[in-house]
Amino acid sequence: MTSESTGERKYPWTTTINGKHLTLRLMTADDRDSLLKFTQSLPADDLLFLSIDLTRPEAVDQWMRNVETGAIKAVMVESDGRMLGRGSLAHYDLMWTRHLGEMELMLSPELRGMGVGNILAGEIFTIAQRLGLQKVVARMASEQHGAAKVFEKLGFRAEALLTDYVIDREGRTHDLVVMSYDVNGLS
Repeated sequence: MTSESTGERKYPWTTTINGKHLTLRLMTADDRDSLLKFTQSLPADDLLFLSIDLTRPEAVDQWMRNVETGAIKAVMVESDGRMLGRGSLAHYDLMWTRHLGEMELMLSPELRGMGVGNILAGEIFTIAQRLGLQKVVARMASEQHGAAKVFEKLGFRAEALLTDYVIDREGRTHDLVVMSYDVNGLS
């Protein structure tokens, strides 16, 4: 495995949490099948509000093209050769929101409550700082109370509520909550 760097961090790096050996590294296009398998393994409730349906191969292909171009920076967590989580930052230089990055965190249920989400968030914040971004945003359906609490603990605050803005896999519309974090406030 080659070592990659973003800011001060060198990838891959490993840690042990609750006896589980975890490796964190930057995702590449070679991780396509791992991402698809990981996403398809998540509980149905986790899939209800995916902004991009990464259980579909064509969606994963598009997402990976964005990884290859650098529009998405993603850090994955693996153990025993299996992807168990990912944190990503989408950032598009040519848009009027070029000062923003959009963060997503996805974790396997076996890693939840262990602090791995906080570790991934820290990795994404470091990448955002290196890119010179001013804000990181997270979007979620209003019913995703657990996700909102995770982001609140990270220091995000709600900025907007958009009525009937997202549609779930069953065709029902839901309100979208937009939360943000001031990257410039990081020390």
